[in-house]
Amino acid sequence: MAGLNDIVRAPDERLSTACAPVETIDDATRALAGRMLEDMYAADGCGLAAPQIGELVQMIVIDVDYADGPRNPYVLVNPRVIVADGPERTTSEGCLSFPGISVGVTRPSHVVVEATNLDGELMRYEAQDNLLAVCLQHEIDHLRGVTMVDHLSPLRRVSALRAYQEALAAGARPGETAVE
Repeated sequence: MAGLNDIVRAPDERLSTACAPVETIDDATRALAGRMLEDMYAADGCGLAAPQIGELVQMIVIDVDYADGPRNPYVLVNPRVIVADGPERTTSEGCLSFPGISVGVTRPSHVVVEATNLDGELMRYEAQDNLLAVCLQHEIDHLRGVTMVDHLSPLRRVSALRAYQEALAAGARPGETAVE
């Protein structure tokens, strides 16, 4: 499946690179958003950041609803976290760039994000204690060159990366996860 082959896998250096802002929302920007959504859906993901398909620009796509109903995608251009607070929660996260593993990541439970949509409008997204809150933070991390394993202690990171290498050797593909 082409979408799965587009996804950059760790340890590709693009995943640890800070991304440039999107300067103009034009047909190329909209085409990139469409490609990202296709790749995300092909991998059964709920979010994807541009560097995960090799594009080092600040754009993410998210759809946390389609597993239980119709598709409801968000495209966030140049997203930035305005508020990240509330009690910290540890949730099991997977990542299309780390197929075959899931890791427990601790994050604030409440997040407010501002971003531009594809119509050039400034939007505000707020989420608390749900998958959207986790997904917003996870995908925006990618734009800063931070992956889910970067949130782990050194010992847990080594263990997770070992499990990831074993999963790859066993043929894990983007969208496949295992419980930590």
